[in-house]
Amino acid sequence: MAKIVGVTLSERVIAGLVVDHALSGGLRTFPAAHDDEYALVEMPAETIVETLCEQVMAAAGKEREIAGVGVGVPGLVRNGVVEESPNLPQLKGARLAEMLAAQLCSQGIDAPVSIINDADGFAAGIAASIGKLDTVIRVWTLGVGIGYGRYPLTEGAWEGGHTVVTLDDKENYCGCGGLGHLEGIMGHRAMRLRFLDMEPEEVFEAAKAGDARCCKFKNLWHKALAGATATSIHLRGPGKFFLAGFNVRFVDMPLLKDYLQKMVKMSPLQSYSIEIVQDYAETRVIGSAVSAEQTAAG
Repeated sequence: MAKIVGVTLSERVIAGLVVDHALSGGLRTFPAAHDDEYALVEMPAETIVETLCEQVMAAAGKEREIAGVGVGVPGLVRNGVVEESPNLPQLKGARLAEMLAAQLCSQGIDAPVSIINDADGFAAGIAASIGKLDTVIRVWTLGVGIGYGRYPLTEGAWEGGHTVVTLDDKENYCGCGGLGHLEGIMGHRAMRLRFLDMEPEEVFEAAKAGDARCCKFKNLWHKALAGATATSIHLRGPGKFFLAGFNVRFVDMPLLKDYLQKMVKMSPLQSYSIEIVQDYAETRVIGSAVSAEQTAAG
């Protein structure tokens, strides 16, 4: 049974030892305090690598013969290099796989390191949790930004959160600066910029109460998600889609499905399904490990 350390890196570093696609032992978390959400943002890239190394070693415990290390990172990742990372901008251009492997080797752990997009890792974790490692899984993570994960991994940028869902020149709230992006409508940051007088949860509460401006936005929010999902269906085909993240609380599933039915009309493409799942750290850690295992297997 392969012993792999899975790691997810976002507001904090969470690591765990994964054996046979299941967590062995508990999770290791840095920073431990949940209110210290900016600790990693303020760290230089080299210090983040040192922190990753410490958490991998803590997760491995006395085990030094591990088959690999998988790390899920927010942003555009290719061949072990973080090409873009809006949430952790100091990592842009970092050869993270190479840097972490060298740091671990200096501490007595000689194992290949795989770096993937964190949403792709989450998709792999969902596939493992439902016993569908032979199935294409897609997941939208609805949070500060919008993540798009796909399992199994394939070549491509897969920045689904930046799918263009409108041609309106006024839709310029995406953090990357692009026009008409899904994240510019659905992202938590984008919603706060749009409604400077209301928090996102207040917007959706007002929509329930019948406020015209908020009802209009609620419809746009669901149309945007339906549009991006329909685009994925038309490009890759139908299959299982999962929704996760702290803003799944805003999803009106009947409304979303209604918009999707209006957008996907070809009968061979209509055998898709959408489901909300909990975004557990354990799922992401397992997914990072599963991805590392499959990358090593070639």
